Amino acid sequence: MKIHKEAQRTARQLIRLTTRDGGVNEDAAKKIVAKIIKEKPRHYVGILTAYQRLLRLEVQKHHAIVESAVEIDSNERRSITTKLKKQHGDITTDYQVTPELIGGLRITLGSNVWDGSVKARLDALRTALLS
Repeated sequence: MKIHKEAQRTARQLIRLTTRDGGVNEDAAKKIVAKIIKEKPRHYVGILTAYQRLLRLEVQKHHAIVESAVEIDSNERRSITTKLKKQHGDITTDYQVTPELIGGLRITLGSNVWDGSVKARLDALRTALLS
């Protein structure tokens, strides 16, 4: 679905009203959505679609996914979380076991991915040898 420029502009303005102090104000978001649904301004479906996308991206900016090949103990988890919070501010973390990584870590925060896994290194080596 193509979203009209006016709807995108309105959604960007609404996201500025919703995000304060590096986080999303859920109450404000709910009130905004309820008001848009009630009043049904021009291109309101596009506004809601664009607003939902921007909210999702904003939430992802503050949520890190840490993947490892084996389970990480609680001391190491605290250390990783502390380092991430020191560098990126107030974030939440989710830890996942992904055996395909073979070893190392892959951290995803929003659209940023830091891949220090053995699998990534082997893939890079494979690419270099085949080039």
